Amino acid sequence: MSITRWDPWGDIVSLREAMNNLLEESFVRPGPGTPGPGMASSLALDVKETPDSFIVTASVPGVPPSDIDITVLGDTLRIRGQRKEDIEETGEGNRWLLRERRFGAFERTVSLPSVVNSEEATADFKDGVLTIALPKADVAKPRSIPVKGAARDDVSSGSSATEVEIHAANPQEAQGES
Repeated sequence: MSITRWDPWGDIVSLREAMNNLLEESFVRPGPGTPGPGMASSLALDVKETPDSFIVTASVPGVPPSDIDITVLGDTLRIRGQRKEDIEETGEGNRWLLRERRFGAFERTVSLPSVVNSEEATADFKDGVLTIALPKADVAKPRSIPVKGAARDDVSSGSSATEVEIHAANPQEAQGES
């Protein structure tokens, strides 16, 4: 029998490595049932604003358009859907070596900067990319309002009306600026 010297630091280092592995597997690379960024429960979006509308683009590969539900309420857009699992026959001796493709329900809700006209909204689905066009409501668009007033006697200008452009995303902002 040989005598070996006990090193307490060796045990602490192995405990630290075990904790690092545990935290890395739990938080950095979530498992199949754990929701996180890019998992089945979330949906990555691109949102672009134009003068007249908002354009929302989402990649939903493998999801048929019939499994996607889009709702708009005021300035809030909600996209829900479901990726179905491909059920494959596994024979004896077959096993998964790596399985990263996610499946299950996903949902994403986005608040837009202004109210949209949901009656004129459109959605297009092509090659796994969903594109939603949400026109801005008329109350959110800038408009020109002519300002009329009596011409001053000492001013010899020929024009009595001036146009002023008002930019307000919502009525509260317009009241707060005056």
